[in-house]
Amino acid sequence: MNEIAVIGLGHVGLPTALSLAEIGWRVVGMDSAPDRVAMVADGQAPFYEPGLQELLTTHHRSGRLAVTASLAETVRRAEVLFVCVSTPQLPDGAADLSAVEHVAREIAAHTNGHKLVVDKSTTPVRTAERIKRVLSRYGAGAHQVEVAVNPEFLQEGNAVHDVLHPDRIVLGVESDRARALLTEIYRPLLDRLPAPGQCVVCDRRGISTAAGERVITTNLETAELIKHSANSFLATKISFINMIADLCEQTGADVTQVARGLGLDPRIGPQFLGAGVGFGGSCLPKDMRAFIRIADDHRVDFSLLKAVAAVNEGRVERVMEKLRGALWIIRGKTVAVLGLAFKPGTDDVREAPSLRLVPALLSEGAHVRLFDPHAMDTFAAAMPDLKQATYCRSAYDAAEGAHAVVVLTEWEEFRTLDLHRLRGTVALPIIVDGRNLLDPAAVRAAGFDYVSFGRP
Repeated sequence: MNEIAVIGLGHVGLPTALSLAEIGWRVVGMDSAPDRVAMVADGQAPFYEPGLQELLTTHHRSGRLAVTASLAETVRRAEVLFVCVSTPQLPDGAADLSAVEHVAREIAAHTNGHKLVVDKSTTPVRTAERIKRVLSRYGAGAHQVEVAVNPEFLQEGNAVHDVLHPDRIVLGVESDRARALLTEIYRPLLDRLPAPGQCVVCDRRGISTAAGERVITTNLETAELIKHSANSFLATKISFINMIADLCEQTGADVTQVARGLGLDPRIGPQFLGAGVGFGGSCLPKDMRAFIRIADDHRVDFSLLKAVAAVNEGRVERVMEKLRGALWIIRGKTVAVLGLAFKPGTDDVREAPSLRLVPALLSEGAHVRLFDPHAMDTFAAAMPDLKQATYCRSAYDAAEGAHAVVVLTEWEEFRTLDLHRLRGTVALPIIVDGRNLLDPAAVRAAGFDYVSFGRP
């Protein structure tokens, strides 16, 4: 195959396109946003993701990545087309699949030979069947275009690494040809891994790296369900440990030690057991709500996930309760918020706790000072009517004159703050740690009252 197409150059598509270029493929990336296409064509990453700009610079020079705003041109140039478009949430919780449907119609209209359409967007089960129906209705028969499902498992802040070092590759296919094409594309990644049965050292997640154990070939529906199931299970772990944290606060137990005791059990594992303000981002909240809607449509009881969502929804109010407990009256006080992105390593603020906490603070009459290493612009764009908050140059600048400092994102630079310097800038020495990021003894030794989640 001459070129691989990646349709959609967002937080999934651009890391995918650049990583495919990195392993040797010629890639044409397409996006419907002219500004984004122009930035990428100029060699500038449109969002922050570690390693992304470096890869873009490399393959902007190498010529392995071409970009276009023309979907018709993209379809004509490539045999395999990865669909990485957004599937935002509708008011009823369902995924908005209009972009997926539009792409399918355009592929049908411009097909000039055999194509493999690979759904990499997070879509509800049986979306692939609907894509096939659209392709058939608008001109592309089954003999011309096949559909496969290849869900992404990227973590924002680690997306480039996750594409180049996958913990699993799921191939939902209906033919040997589709399986062979996708296996050929991923062969450079698989060739790096030991053969099945070979003695290996487990990777950073404690998973065997044997190649044969990493590839799951299944049908379309199963591949679609794997993605939603994975995100919903991770969300469940987070809400579970937050529920335990609330009990720890009432009983004198330490949630960090509870989490350690749980995480050492190989059946559970230590990941996603950090108590605090809860999860956000473009994936977990949206995908879980969509999964609940899918279950409701099929009359399956997903009350467990509804409870997971309810626990997470209440975490920002828990921060407000802790602030009220520390300050008594919030009105007229200055609160520094450190961290606006939903997680470290990204400038993404979609569904971030900051989007709810900052307005809540302002509604209670607080003066709010904000700082994030990378997400200031994206937060300001997401909250264009937020005029009262002050954007600051550093964590220390944000803390100037503050009556409380709230840590919302676990950036490494917040973990390594000079606490004595910070103490010298604040009006009152109070830290509310929404991520249990800091060492309690060190914070208290620096003269702060320290409030965290689930720790004595």
